[in-house]
Amino acid sequence: MSDQMQRIVLASRPDGAPTPENFRLETVEMPTPGDGEILVEVHYMSLDPYMRGRMDDAKSYAQPVPIGGLMEGGSVGKVIASNDPSFAVGDFAFGSFGWATHGVAHAKQCQKVDADAVPITASLGVLGMPGLTGWYGLNEIGQPKEGETLVVAAATGPVGSVVGQLAKAKGLRTVGIAGGSEKCEIATREFGFDVCLDHRAFDDAKSLRAALKEAAPNGIDIYYENVGGKVLDAVLPLMNPHGRIPLCGMIAWYNAGGLGANAEGAGLTAPRLWRTILVNFLTVRGFIISNHWNKLPQFLGEVAPMVADGRVKVKEDITEGLENAPQAFIEMLTGGNTGKAIVKVK
Repeated sequence: MSDQMQRIVLASRPDGAPTPENFRLETVEMPTPGDGEILVEVHYMSLDPYMRGRMDDAKSYAQPVPIGGLMEGGSVGKVIASNDPSFAVGDFAFGSFGWATHGVAHAKQCQKVDADAVPITASLGVLGMPGLTGWYGLNEIGQPKEGETLVVAAATGPVGSVVGQLAKAKGLRTVGIAGGSEKCEIATREFGFDVCLDHRAFDDAKSLRAALKEAAPNGIDIYYENVGGKVLDAVLPLMNPHGRIPLCGMIAWYNAGGLGANAEGAGLTAPRLWRTILVNFLTVRGFIISNHWNKLPQFLGEVAPMVADGRVKVKEDITEGLENAPQAFIEMLTGGNTGKAIVKVK
């Protein structure tokens, strides 16, 4: 076994959208696992929008990545050394190993992955953090009821596609929003959305709102918010009284930093936003899924069988090579991926 590994670190903080110069590929010494730790050879790593926030030195729910620090992220790979009885060499494990070919973590912070049940990449998407995010937000906050209407943007992404499929299985009308006609076709054909709107075909929130009104003639009961921007602006006036908005992300504003004061859709002023929430008795609840990992067994018990038998479809966008992770990440932030963004490391 080689005594060296590769990793990608944060070379500089981005000003706006990240560029390749914000990242640096390094070759370093292989870590040695301590007591209760495992060493994993990473096969696949996840790319997720939250990583953009980690690149900024701004107050948030988690500490930013320091300059020169390993880019954070979830990965799945094979255990090649173990100092904990719960993992044997040869097992597959999911953990926060970062953007690297290898990683060490405490065994208690890792999850064993059954490589014979479903593809191991499922632990990065539909059966991992994004899937849990979609399931939790929909059920715990959205409180879906048969016959209601749900709208979710980024409908072909790992969160949106899970939200749409689970809502459809519960008898809701599902309206997806995605970037491009190809993604909209995937949303309806593969993920079963009743209709999907291409947000790129609309110049502003007003025109998108008109199309949404036709797609959701009975109004919107649940808006699963993971985008912000003009989509939020278009949706809000169409929310039914007592509607629910689970809030897990605002990707349209991430590259603008902070609250995206100069970003598209930022014309949605606070007074207008609050008034709409007030007069329609809306429930808006933000959540970070890392606070709800205790729900993982319940989620897996419900959704893993649906993935295994094909009731929940999966789409992945896999990039080859750790060195290509920065470019894939940059493209993902502007909708360049179709399905869960993953990097094949080995």
